[in-house]
Amino acid sequence: MAKVLVTGGCGFVGRHLVEELARRGDEVRVIDICEPPRFADGVEYRRTSILDPAGVEDALDGIDRLYHIAGIAHLWTSKRKNFDDINRRGAETVIGAAIRKGTPRIVHCSTESILLPRRRNGHAVSEDHVLPLKDLPGPYTRSKYLGEQAALQAARAGADLVVVNPTVPVGAGDANMTPPAMMMALFLKGGTPFFLDCMLNLVDVRDVAQGIVLAGDKGRAGERYILGGENVALRELLKLLERESGRKMPKRTIPGSIALTAGIVGDLISRVTKKEPPATREGVLLALRSAPFDSSKARRELGYEPRPVEEALREEMAWLIDRHAPTNKSDGKRELPSFRHEAGVKSQN
Repeated sequence: MAKVLVTGGCGFVGRHLVEELARRGDEVRVIDICEPPRFADGVEYRRTSILDPAGVEDALDGIDRLYHIAGIAHLWTSKRKNFDDINRRGAETVIGAAIRKGTPRIVHCSTESILLPRRRNGHAVSEDHVLPLKDLPGPYTRSKYLGEQAALQAARAGADLVVVNPTVPVGAGDANMTPPAMMMALFLKGGTPFFLDCMLNLVDVRDVAQGIVLAGDKGRAGERYILGGENVALRELLKLLERESGRKMPKRTIPGSIALTAGIVGDLISRVTKKEPPATREGVLLALRSAPFDSSKARRELGYEPRPVEEALREEMAWLIDRHAPTNKSDGKRELPSFRHEAGVKSQN
């Protein structure tokens, strides 16, 4: 049994990771700034920011393995500085503290979005595809890239550290409404008559959690591993949502140039309203760059075996409707509300 620390253990991926670690018998400590969910018996929670070096070092006492999951998982925040503070500086703070404390093993959670090529080329994206900072489309991806670079630099300096790059996690219980959940909610609500033709690599969040544990057990120091599932065209996802929910989904695509303009306008309006727009410039650019992802390295080296993603999609869709759609008293139907976030940082996953 190992004694482990999970940063961001109250987020969507973090909660599932905590469950997976507790299930296998590890002694789990969590630090987060969000209110904790009901963890399994024996899980220790500390309200500590990843930007607090002393608090992080204290939480690392006696820890055999660190899982750094905390980060802003959204493409928008009212203050762009938050991205750099949490995703870059937070990673530097946590990893630096772990090195000073002599933590034997570190797993750093990054994202697949920093690996997407500038233009679609028909090839699957692997761990070897790396963009320069200047080619990344916005503050979220730049901050995640810099956080990952801090982790890899620590590995090159001798830290026993491995990086994981989950794709798009889906499943029930995404209380912080990360971008996949917001997208599904928007379509289920009938909030848009169009969609942007793109591809998503969807993965069951439980498989992401298992993949992170496998990376900690078997991953090679200094390597990154894509934790993906199935490459799904958005039009196929919409067909599934329509079939399973009985709600009409959009059939018409929107040109990329118009979607990009809408994202730019949304960003400008959000600076005034302090509310998350339906689309951001960075989000649209990521969709326009979308490509299939290849998880064969994780399968080969870690024994990673993701399950079919359709079950997780059904669970998330049912959860969105059941948990967030109160019955309309006039007609008895359940309607999905808006899921736009108010100002501030809402989650660290």
